[in-house]
Amino acid sequence: MGKPTGFMEFRRVNESYAPVEQRVKNYHEFITRLTDAGAKQQGARCMDCGIPFCNNGCPVNNIIPDWNDLVYRGEWKQALEVLHSTNNFPEVTGRICPAPCEAACTLNINNEPVGIKSIEHAIIDKGGENGWVVPQPAKKKTGKKIAVVGSGPAGLAAAQQLARVGHSVTVFEKNNRIGGLLRYGIPDFKLDKRLIDWRMAQLAAEGVKFQTNTFVGKDAPGKGIANDAKKVVSPKELQKEFDAVILAGGAEQPRDLPVPGRELKGVHYALEFLIPQNKEVAGDAKNPINVAGKHVVVIGGGDTGSDCVGTSNRHGAASITQIEVMPRAPDQENGPLTWPNWPLKLRTSSSHEEGCERDWAISTKEFIGENGVLKAIKAVRVEFKDGKMNEVAGSEFELKADFVFLAMGFTNPLAQVLDAFGVEKDARGNAKASTEGAGCYQTSVKKVFAAGDMRRGQSLVVWAIREGRQAARAVDEYLMGSSVLPR
Repeated sequence: MGKPTGFMEFRRVNESYAPVEQRVKNYHEFITRLTDAGAKQQGARCMDCGIPFCNNGCPVNNIIPDWNDLVYRGEWKQALEVLHSTNNFPEVTGRICPAPCEAACTLNINNEPVGIKSIEHAIIDKGGENGWVVPQPAKKKTGKKIAVVGSGPAGLAAAQQLARVGHSVTVFEKNNRIGGLLRYGIPDFKLDKRLIDWRMAQLAAEGVKFQTNTFVGKDAPGKGIANDAKKVVSPKELQKEFDAVILAGGAEQPRDLPVPGRELKGVHYALEFLIPQNKEVAGDAKNPINVAGKHVVVIGGGDTGSDCVGTSNRHGAASITQIEVMPRAPDQENGPLTWPNWPLKLRTSSSHEEGCERDWAISTKEFIGENGVLKAIKAVRVEFKDGKMNEVAGSEFELKADFVFLAMGFTNPLAQVLDAFGVEKDARGNAKASTEGAGCYQTSVKKVFAAGDMRRGQSLVVWAIREGRQAARAVDEYLMGSSVLPR
C-alpha cells in the first residue's frame, strides 16, 4: 500500500464527459481518462485490504491492489504487465465493464469506492500510447490446430491464449468483421472500434487467423440475428480438420414480446437497430432504421436499452421513452445488506443523461397501428405481490410510438450452432459443460468445448474473457496433457 492514509485524504474522482450538446452530434468516445496525477491519487486510496474483496468481485480476478499501488508509485509499465496477467482486453473492460470490483471495494461501504475501472482505463491507454502492448508469439509450435467459433471476447481471449503456447488457431465469424457483439452490439461512442482492430493486429502477429463471413452450422440463424455469411462450414468439416473446437458465440437470441400488433412496421429487436448503425459508422451501408424526428419507445431497462437511447439521441429523435416491467430500484443500495455483492440500485447511464423519459412497473399489452404501421403502444401499470405480477386496475394508458425497440435481454445462444454439433444443452438452451475439474469446458461431443455466453448464457464481458481463458487452458491440457496457461 503506497499511502496508508490515502483513503482518508483523497475523495473519489470520476472520469469526465464531454458536454451532452457536443457528444450527441457524433459517435466518438466522449469520456476523458484520468490524468496521471488523478490516477495516482485514486491509486493512493486503495487500502490493500487483508481480504481484497475487489479481486473476488472481479470475474477475471484482476490483481487490483497490486496495480493500484504500482500506478501510485508511477510504475506504469509494470502495472500494465500485472493487468495483462489476468485480462487480455483491459481496453474493453476499462470502458464498458459495470465494475463489480468497485461494488466489492471495502471503501464502497461508505459509497466512495476506489475508481478501479478508471485506473484500468488509464493503464491500458498509456500502454498503447507508449508502445508497450506488443505481440507475444510462441517460440515453438505444437503442430496442433484449434478452431474457435465466434469472435467476441470469449473467442478472442481463448484464441490469444492458445496461440501464445504454440497452437495454430483459426477464428470463424459469421459477420463481416471480427469482434462479435463487441463490434456490433456496443455503440462506437462507448467503445471505439479502432481498439478492436488494434488488438486484432496483435493477435494476427501472434499467429491467429481470422475467417469472416463464415457461418458454422447447418440451418441459418432466425429473425433478429445478424448474419453476413457467404460461406457455410459444417461441424464435421471442423472436427475433421482441427484437433479441438471451441464454441464461443454470443447469446444472440433476443427475447420477444408476442403481444397483438407485434408484426407492425416499426417494432424491432434492439440489435436490428444497433448493428446496422455500427456498420454505418464503420463505413458500410446506411442504417435502414432512421428515428430522426420520431417518437421512440425502448422496452427493457438494461445496457442494450440504454444503447438504443444513446443511438436515438444521436439520430435526433423527437422523444425517447424507456420502460421496463420491474419496479424502480432504490436510488441508493443498502450497503450493509448487500456489500460486497452486486447491489440493487437505480443506474443512470450517460445515454439517459442525454435525454430520456424513464418509467417502471409497466407491462405492454398491445402495439397499436394504422395501415400496418406502428402508432402507439397500449400499456398497463403493474405491481408485485407475493412474488407475482398483477395489473393495477384502471391503469391502462397509451404511449405514442413511431418505433419500438425490444431490449429485454437474450434468451440463449444460437440453437442452430449447438444442434448442428449435436451438443447436449442445459435447461436454458446453453451448451452443457462444467467449469471445474477434469474435462471442464468440454461438451458432450468429443473435442468440442464451449465458453462464454455459449456455455453460461447472456452475461458480462468480464465473464466471457474469464471463460475464454479458462477454456483455453482446458483445451491445452486436453491436447498436451498439461498446461502452463494461467487459470
